[in-house]
Order: sequence, then structure tokens, then C-alpha cells
Amino acid sequence: MSVAVEHRLQRIFTDVFALPAEHIRPETSPEMIESWDSVNHLNLVLAMEQEFDVQFTPEEIEQLLSVDAIVKLLEEKLQATGSL
Repeated sequence: MSVAVEHRLQRIFTDVFALPAEHIRPETSPEMIESWDSVNHLNLVLAMEQEFDVQFTPEEIEQLLSVDAIVKLLEEKLQATGSL
């Protein structure tokens, strides 16, 4: 993942979940973050859509259940638009 994307995604996670950046790892998932509930999941999605100027489908939103999964999908979307 590009360092710029990684830094921006970490900032989003720290803002949405009120966590230090060092707690955000590729394997981080809702089971590991107590505040990652349905409301904060939508807050996370909205923050990513705004920050990266992308749109997620309802099916994609359901699949965003780890930092690694988010990174992979974000990179696909950014490459498709030429933003990466």
C-alpha cells in the first residue's frame, strides 16, 4: 500500500474509533475494536468515501471487516480511477 494511503487510513481509524495509530494493523477487525459497531462502521465508510473520493456499494460495505480488506478494496478503487 502506498504510504500516503496508509497514513490517511490510519488517521481515519484513529478519528472514528478513538485509537492510537499503532493499534491499527492489517488484521484489525470489528472483533478487536470494541467501538467498531454498526454505527461506527458507517462512520468509517463515510469518512473513507470523503477522504479518498470513492463510493462503496452496499455489498462492498459488508465486506469491509478488516484493515487488510479495506486496504485491498481502496487500492482497487483508487487504481481504477487513476488516483493511486
